[in-house]
Amino acid sequence: MNQKKNYEVKDLKTAVQGANRVEWAKNQMPVLRLLQAGFAKEKPLKDIKIAASLHVTAETAVLMEVLKTGGAEIALCASNPLSTQDDVAAHLVKNLGIQVFAIKGEREATYYRHLNYALKIGPQLTMDDGADLVSTIHKSRRDLLGKVFGGSEETTTGVIRLRAMEKDGALKYPIIAVNDAKTKYLFDNRYGTGQSTIDGILRATNVLLSGSNFVICGYGWCGKGVAMRAKGMGARVTVCEVDPLKALEAKMDGFEVLPLLMAARKADLIVTLTGNKAVVDERHFRVLKSGAILANAGHFNVELNLEALKAMQKQKRQIREFVEEYELKDGRKIYILGNGRLINLSAAEGHPAAVMDMSFADQALAAVFLVKNRGKLKDKVYGMPEKLDREVARLKLQGMGVKIDTLSGHQKKYLSSWREGT
Repeated sequence: MNQKKNYEVKDLKTAVQGANRVEWAKNQMPVLRLLQAGFAKEKPLKDIKIAASLHVTAETAVLMEVLKTGGAEIALCASNPLSTQDDVAAHLVKNLGIQVFAIKGEREATYYRHLNYALKIGPQLTMDDGADLVSTIHKSRRDLLGKVFGGSEETTTGVIRLRAMEKDGALKYPIIAVNDAKTKYLFDNRYGTGQSTIDGILRATNVLLSGSNFVICGYGWCGKGVAMRAKGMGARVTVCEVDPLKALEAKMDGFEVLPLLMAARKADLIVTLTGNKAVVDERHFRVLKSGAILANAGHFNVELNLEALKAMQKQKRQIREFVEEYELKDGRKIYILGNGRLINLSAAEGHPAAVMDMSFADQALAAVFLVKNRGKLKDKVYGMPEKLDREVARLKLQGMGVKIDTLSGHQKKYLSSWREGT
């Protein structure tokens, strides 16, 4: 790390192309542009230090610019070793003066070193995608707990970790679960993950989805999005679930529902989106047909049990940039995409800017909410305030040029009264 300049990125010379990439994204993010205009006048984050662990993409750069416009001092690191866009990281450092510690393809040791570099800012707020900053503070940087008065969390996996911390009494500052905002999960998780996961698979493999047996593990909002897009491209989609309600929903949506051990036997592609570990395990590898392709779109790289697969391999080779071929001892060949990490960010560019516009507006407004309510919140995980959620939706419609109806006074009175009926 350059201690004097306080950053660690791949190449500052790529800042120009990073700036162009960010400009393109910002053009598709009207809500953040509107928020930035307000932040410029009001400075709601003046002198607030924020440590952020997010995917370092063009869309994230727009959020960082908005936060800085609001008066914040920011240190940013990656939330995934393969998700950084190096030219964007260079732009943030060179053109915006933001501390950035992120390099695409960094090893695990470097990843955690970068997390700790970001924490050197002495944050008052944390902004997470996966809860690694919160976890690191609570495990090894407890000296920072007296300074941090709040945080926000972007993704399902992170919220699960944080709710577990709250349940165990381990969480020591309040968190806003941005992932639980309707303007986040109904759009980012469903449409963003749906499109970007398919994008990553196609960029990595260039396979034809039409007519393929496409197996999806997990039918949450992310799984629903991928299932929708795969079906739309002509794939025969099978859903594997452990939750009877989600399995029933998948069945009613027109998908075949099977246990993974059965679905794996005919699978051409398997995508995991569960947030759990060893979803595709040794017993599944043993029944896969030769040529099967496996990808993960869940947050961490634990959903595919690659250690079990390595124990079964005869040899392994890199056959395309994001495709590893595992030749097994029985002669079958299994293909793993993106080393089991988020395929939509490792092989593609992540979610489209238009959908991240809402998610990152939620992040910005959550930060302001935490500042305004400093010292008033308990050490627990809070949902996104509904008022803010609806404001993001209103601003998004405004940015899209969409107008909607409003209720009359008589209609409002009717809906709030029990006295009128049939």
